[in-house]
Amino acid sequence: MSNLFTRETLPLPFYCLSVLVLLSLALAPARPQLRGADLLYPIAIVAAESGDLYIADRQLPGIWRLRDGKLEPYWTAKKKFRTPLNAIRCLAIDGNGKLLAGDSATRDIYRFNAEGEEPTALTGGGIGIPMGIAVDADGNILVTDLELHCVWKVAGEGGKPEKVAMVRAPTGITIDSEGRAWIISRGVDPVQRLAADGTLETVVAGRPFRFPHDIVLDEKGEAFITDGLGKAIWHVVEGAEPLKLVDGAPLVNPVGISRQGGKLVVVDSRARSVFSVDSEGQLTPLVRPDN
Repeated sequence: MSNLFTRETLPLPFYCLSVLVLLSLALAPARPQLRGADLLYPIAIVAAESGDLYIADRQLPGIWRLRDGKLEPYWTAKKKFRTPLNAIRCLAIDGNGKLLAGDSATRDIYRFNAEGEEPTALTGGGIGIPMGIAVDADGNILVTDLELHCVWKVAGEGGKPEKVAMVRAPTGITIDSEGRAWIISRGVDPVQRLAADGTLETVVAGRPFRFPHDIVLDEKGEAFITDGLGKAIWHVVEGAEPLKLVDGAPLVNPVGISRQGGKLVVVDSRARSVFSVDSEGQLTPLVRPDN
């Protein structure tokens, strides 16, 4: 204790109070600190056939890999704006098992090789804000563009994007067994379906969701949609009203969604967590801030 805080320099009541304060500080538990393997702001997730989960983290910035319960950095972007994947937005796996990632900082889609080395840009900056990626049976890459309000098609090997549909504020996208793209929109009629001939049809009308982000389909063709502001995961069966599969805590801001082993996997950016969700809506945390 400093010489300023001794029995000789302080009256007895103040001396006792000082001792109690110092003891309480010494015994107080340390405030939790973020470690290197903590999620910062996860926004997208995709499951690989290997069982690995890849998680896009906007504030890392970069990609984590969850393998055998262990979270580790897969690829870390530079913190300098307009460098590759500095503003990562979305993920997908192509038909060859390669990881794809969308980035608004460079307005592009990137493909990683099997070793996870420096990714290759595919469009030369031909996309605005890529929010969702899906790959069709022919290997073409479909990308939703939040800035330009459209859906692009990019050849599997890359090249100039082709605009295939205009959709107001599109975000998530996935492809069903018939080759149709299901698109999440933040406009009116939030679930649209794009046929191979380029026509759009409405699957969900009105505005049942507060702020939808992403979509995935199960083996029956039923859709599951994350709703950030609604703190919910919605279940959509065509021809019926959407129902909430999960509503509220522990969800705070569910964003990205994928499927693995017959279950949903969801990332929550504000809870900084990854959850597995079964068919009854029961959540199991796979990654939490205190892992």
